[in-house]
Formats: sequence, structure tokens, C-alpha cells
Amino acid sequence: MAIRQPAWHLPPRQIDQPVLKIFNSLTKTKTEFIPINGSHVKWYNCGPTVYDASHMGHARNYVTQDILRRIMSDYFGYDVHFVMNVTDIDDKIIVRARQNHLFSQFRNSATTLSADLLSQVSDAWGSYVRENVAKGLPFEEKPSRGEEEVRWPRIAELARDQSRKLECLKRDEKFDMHFTAANRTFAAIETARLALSANQSSGATALRLIDESRDILATALDKKLKDTVTDQSVFRSLAAYWEGQFFKDMERLRVRQPDTVTRVTEYVPEIVEFVQGIIKNGYGYEFESSVYFDTGAFDASDRHDYAKLEPWSKGNRELLAEGEGVLSSTSGRRSASDFALWKASKPGEPSWPSPWGPGRPGWHIECSVMASAIFGDRMDIHSGGIDLAFPHHDNEMAQSEAYHECGAWVNYFIHTGHLHIEGLKMSKSLKNFITIDEILQRFTARQLRLAFLTQLWNAKIDFSESMMTGEVKSLEVTFNAKIIQNFFTNIRAIISQARAHEDQSDGDHYYNDAERELMKSLYDSKTAFRAALCDSFNTPEALKIIRDLVSRINVYINSPGRKVNVSLVEQSATWIGDMLRMFGLGEGQASEIGWGQEDEGAGGVNREETLMPYLRVLSSFRDGVRQLAIAKSDNALKEILKLSDKLRDDDLVSLGVALDDQEDGKALVKLVSPAELIKAREEKRLKLDAQAAKKAAAAEEVRQKRLAKMEKGRVPPEEMFRPPNVPEGTYTRWDEYGLPTATGSGEELSKNQQKRARKDWDLQKKLHEEFLAWKKEQESAAGS
Repeated sequence: MAIRQPAWHLPPRQIDQPVLKIFNSLTKTKTEFIPINGSHVKWYNCGPTVYDASHMGHARNYVTQDILRRIMSDYFGYDVHFVMNVTDIDDKIIVRARQNHLFSQFRNSATTLSADLLSQVSDAWGSYVRENVAKGLPFEEKPSRGEEEVRWPRIAELARDQSRKLECLKRDEKFDMHFTAANRTFAAIETARLALSANQSSGATALRLIDESRDILATALDKKLKDTVTDQSVFRSLAAYWEGQFFKDMERLRVRQPDTVTRVTEYVPEIVEFVQGIIKNGYGYEFESSVYFDTGAFDASDRHDYAKLEPWSKGNRELLAEGEGVLSSTSGRRSASDFALWKASKPGEPSWPSPWGPGRPGWHIECSVMASAIFGDRMDIHSGGIDLAFPHHDNEMAQSEAYHECGAWVNYFIHTGHLHIEGLKMSKSLKNFITIDEILQRFTARQLRLAFLTQLWNAKIDFSESMMTGEVKSLEVTFNAKIIQNFFTNIRAIISQARAHEDQSDGDHYYNDAERELMKSLYDSKTAFRAALCDSFNTPEALKIIRDLVSRINVYINSPGRKVNVSLVEQSATWIGDMLRMFGLGEGQASEIGWGQEDEGAGGVNREETLMPYLRVLSSFRDGVRQLAIAKSDNALKEILKLSDKLRDDDLVSLGVALDDQEDGKALVKLVSPAELIKAREEKRLKLDAQAAKKAAAAEEVRQKRLAKMEKGRVPPEEMFRPPNVPEGTYTRWDEYGLPTATGSGEELSKNQQKRARKDWDLQKKLHEEFLAWKKEQESAAGS
């Protein structure tokens, strides 16, 4: 009989692997993520409208999307095709490009300050006050034509009153922006009038007036001359410039490039064809060379639903108007909810040929066409900022489902939360935004990414100074920010030290209860980390898990008398570094333990491998000197310790070397940025100086108090109630001790008055005696 293997049984699963669930804006719940095609994920992200500098709102959205994308591809292993558009045709681009062009022409034509130039600026200012500033003013304060300058001081006073200003902002949220622009221009007009009256009419004086009045002049010039702008390169050049700046900012923020970038100007023929398809399917109609989407017909269809994301916003006229743009016309629409698919171009606007006449795409149609061109009639994920949910994303879905005649164009819609700055919502239109360039001058790209990781991706973030100096700084301190006592630097030093002696076994396996506990913590952390990311990318919880593991490892390696299991520590630290790099926090060489230093230079040189052998020799020399000095009791050996400390605190600092003294007398050698070491040394020095100054100030305060007390005791008690120590005529008689017995009018002092005088006399006697003793001490000290 043939020998067979014994039967094998499938092991029972004790713990189920968590599945990825994503908060889906289409359900407002966390739903299991199921890609259409295996591990291939089709992901479309709404990109920027390029007409101005990128700001913190962009950073919040695109860094957060980058984090989610990295988790999907680098952690969960999905094959993500990430597509992002660039909106380079839009009402905002058209208006900004025209204004910049017309303002530049006007500025270049100004050679001198003249009465005519001053009149043009003044007229523009008056119109701006009536048409913009007045929107926020109470009715009785609104100026009529010709009253603007007379009423301006009153308006300025109102704007300075916080409570009344708040009322103005309720009437018009842009009041503060409009007032600031008008006030700046008014001051420039006043200055120019004085200059003109003093016969100062130079070109520089004219340009100062024009530049200070830019916002108001640009608006006025566009209103008057917009039809004259016929060169389409005016619009293309503005968009191309800001697109370039946007991608530079994304590179500085360590945001990965999209796999595919689409631009509206490259897809105009496809947009025209797409609009034709919507009309053919019965969901679009033409009016005066523009084409509109028929939301009523779409919503009435059994196959379709309009406004899946925010059905409660269907009638929100403010959001609908904002989605259509400032150059759109509302005439000819069958419903207030209908929106433009194709806009007939007016003079001063770019245009492309179409069956309906020269025009340009509506805003919403752009993403529908470009995403469909890449992904077809269905995609896995569509993402963007929450402010785009309605009407933009709802209109996108409606158009696409109308064209493809499908029930669902997007399976998962994910929206990043709003960003507030110190409690206030950021807005380009309100001009209360911080550019990415400005924020990167204050914080690093890593710090900003950490700030976003500490918050849920779909929650509102209140970005503040306290947030950056609190939680974010604390996280950096945990991993790598403090110069001497930090996690990754310590681990690398321990590994380097062990490898220098790896051929010397002491016969111990170093795997006891403490090591078993740490190994369990590592695998428990990995399990919990995965569960956190499966829970709709819960990065705050994931960071907490990593941070807790770091604390456990620190406790393990810093336990007195314990010899460390280097392999276990290295394995744990490697996983932690890999996860931080997965989030996009890494710098430098990916092969090293940790997340790297942000100031590491380019090139393939490993500083530790190159320098450590030489530095270890130097460290050994210092170890020997310290041990010799510590073993002797002669005071002269203190000088050796001073030299040793000088080597540590001064000589090696400029080389970027930190020496950390250990219990066994051997220093742990660390390579750290020289600038950071010098900064830490200076901070320590400043702290000591501050402590010394505080101590000296306290001593001086005590001395001054004593001097004041001694000065008070200078008067003998026998003289304290006599002039000039009291006003002439206060008393008329005194006893032999100088105590007063009669008032200035000759009346005897009452018993209470005598009692108070005696009490004051006794106190002065004691003070005078202390004064005489102190004076004697001073004279004795001076004599010696």
C-alpha cells in the first residue's frame, strides 16, 4: 500500500482582515470600496482654475488628495490611474486676463501726473464706492453720485467701528475687501492732489497713484474697454503662467504629478461633440447661440436623478449663480436650475467655432468631457473640494449620465473638507487667502502635510499658529525634530554601533519577555494601522498608532541596564519609517531608516557610511579621555573634561556631529544637520542667558527694595514730625522725643492721634536704626 501524507485541514480564520471603506458623498456613509476592474482604479480629481497664485485652500485639497492616492497605491496596492484637469477657460480667467491687459496698457501710457489722470482715477473711485462699497452700507449711508468724497469720512468711521462693520459684512461679505481697496485709492488720490498742487507731476508720482488704485482702475477699465480685447493670447498666456506656478507649488509640497493632465483648451472639439450628444438625447436646448442643460427633463426621466450629492441645494440661487460665472446671462433658461453647456462668446471673450456659433465651454461640461475621454462611461473615484459638490459636481454627473444614458457615472465621490484660517473661511474672492509661497516661508512642506494628516480628510480644518506649534511640532519632536533626543537618529546610531561589532557575539539571544512584548506591539500596531486606514483613511488614528509604537520602542531602548535586540528595533523602526514615507513625509534616500532630513543635498553619497568610521575613532578618543578624567580625583583633570565638552559642544557641532553620553561611558555618535545643532546650541545658550538675566533682575529688585527701605529710614524719629518732613504748620508743639502734642491751630492732639503718632514714631525708630547699621556697613566696605 502506497504511503500517503496525513490529511490536512484548512485552518479556521480567527480574525477577519478589514476591508477598505470610504466615506462616499453619494451616500453620506462609509461604504466598502469595490473597484470596477480588479485592482485597477480609475480616479479623476478636479484640478485648479488657473488665474491667480495657489493658496492654502489648494494645499489642503491637493496635499490631502495626494495622501489618499499614496495610501491607495503604496499601501493597499491598487493600480491607480490618477487624472487631473486644468481649467484654462473660465469666466474668472477671462475677467482677470482682460483687467491685467487693460491695466498694463493704461499704466504704460501714463507719463506724467495730470489733472486728466487724476480725474479718471477719481471717477473710477466714485463708481466703485457707489457700486461695490455701498452694497454693505445701511440705506441712509449710501452715497449718490457726487457725494462720495463728502461722505467718505463717515463711511471710514463706520468701517472702523467693529460692531457696525459686522452689520455691513452681513449685508455684503465682500464689504471689507471693497472698503480696503477704496480707502487705499482715496488716500492715493489725496496724495496726488497735494503733489499736483505743488507742481510735482513726474512719471513716478503718476505710477504711484495708478498702482495704489489698481483694483479699482482694473474694474473700471474692464467695464469700459472689455470689448476691445480681441487677442486670444491674452487669455492663454495668463492661464499658462499660473498653471506653471501651480505645478511648481505642488512640487514644493511634494505632491505627485498626475498620471494624466487634461486641459480644457485641448478638448474643445470633444466638448462640442459631447454637447451635441446631450441635445440629441433630449437633455439640452439652444437659446441665442448658447446651449443649456435641461434639469427638468433630466430629473423627470425614470433613469436619472438630478443633484445626487446635494438635492437640498437644487433651488439655491446663490450657488447656482456662482457656478455659472460672472459673465453668464440668465435669459432664455427654462428653469433657474438649468446651466450652460456652451456659452455664446461676447466681444472681449475667447471663442471657438461650434454649430451654434462662436462660443466657449461652460464650466461644468469641461470635467465631464475630459473624464469621459479618459475613462468612458464609468469611473471608480471622483474627488475635489467640498465647495464643488453643488452645483459643479452634481452638474458634472447630470451631464455625463445624460450623454452616456447611464444610471451612475461615478461610483465613489470623495470631498475634502473646508479650510479655515484662524476661524475664518478662506476665499480668493474675498482676498483673505494665504499663498502657498507665503506659507512655505513659515512652515516646511512636511509640517503642512503633517497638519493635514492629523485631521480627517473630509473634515473642516481650522489652520492656526497654535495647531502648527502644538500638535504638528509635537509629532516632529516624536520622530525627528529634536536634535539630540529623537527617535530615528537614536535608532540609526544604535544600529551603526552594533554593526561595528557584529562579529562579536556574547552568547545571549536577546529575546526575552521584553522583546516578545515589543514584537507583539509591532504586529498589533500593524493590524491597528491597517484597520485605521480601512476606516475611510483615518490618518489621525494611524499617526496615533505609530506614535504609541515609538513610545514603546523608546521605553525599551532606554531601560537602564538593558542590552537592546538591535534586529527587533531595526525592524520596528523600518516599518515606522516606511509608513511615514508612504504618507509622503519622506525626504532623502528611501533606503535609510526613518523619514530623512529635509535639507539633505542631492547625490548618492551616504553621509553615515562615509563619515562614521572616522568619527567613531574620534569618539573613542574622547571616551578614553573622559574615563581617565572621571577615574581621577585631582582637580586638574577637570580641564580634560572641559576639553571633552568643548569637542562635543563646539568642535563637532560645525561638522554636524552630535555626541550623546551613555551610562556605560561610550558616546552614541549621531549625524545631524549642522545648522540644527548650532540652532539647538544657541537656543540652550539663550535659555541659560535668560535664566541668568532673570536671576540678576530678581536680585536687583531685592536691592532696590532694600535701598528704598533704607532711604525711608534716613530721617531720625525725633525729626519725622517736624518740617520739612511734614508741611509747615502741621504741628505747633512737640515733646522731648519729637512727638507732636498740639495741632497747627494749637489744639491738643486727641488720644487716638497721639497713639497713631507714637506707633509711626516707633516704626521710624526701627527703620532709622537699620539705616544707621547699613550706613556703617557701607562705610566699612568702602574703607576696606
